[in-house]
Amino acid sequence: MAMSHLAVPTLTGRYVTLEPLAIEHIAAIALAGAGDRSTFAYTQVPDGSDEAAEYVAWLLDDAAHDRVTPFAQRRVDDATVVGCTRFLNPLWPLGRDHPDEVEIGGTWLSFSAQRTAINTEAKLLLLTHAFEVWNVQRIAVCADARNERSRRAIERLGPQFEGVLRRHRRSHTGDGDQLRDTATYAITIDDWPDVREMLTRHLPS
Repeated sequence: MAMSHLAVPTLTGRYVTLEPLAIEHIAAIALAGAGDRSTFAYTQVPDGSDEAAEYVAWLLDDAAHDRVTPFAQRRVDDATVVGCTRFLNPLWPLGRDHPDEVEIGGTWLSFSAQRTAINTEAKLLLLTHAFEVWNVQRIAVCADARNERSRRAIERLGPQFEGVLRRHRRSHTGDGDQLRDTATYAITIDDWPDVREMLTRHLPS
């Protein structure tokens, strides 16, 4: 298999900046995960400084082994870090330098950044890089099948529902050794022009 090239520069929009995750983000990520955590039931969000340090170290180790490309999400208006997101599960079935398929996931936002333009623009930035720089052919977006809030948010972004994979991934709901069912959505290179237009249209002018 060809060597991967998963490094991504800072991606900047009008509402959010996606910065390659670094040790320097730990304190800000701990702060972003504090406060109202009522929407984090199905999501891995660090709680406190120690968990934030472990979380960042884990993601940076995965990045060093070409398993993920993690980002801190920084709100443009006040330069506050409000969450994280990442590319994950890259695949190279065609043997190119860049992945042919990738997933966008591990996404969370602090309560103050939810239901704003940030998530839509962040997804647009990630999709644009993946389709137009890496030239991927498929991007997956997944959620715990029980997480109706996340599934509705995914559906608003335009991916097509592909089904539920049973007992597929580790659960983050305190289920111990139980594997969750995963609702799987995807955007292909054929879908991308329509999805790009729709996401651009949904951003405030």
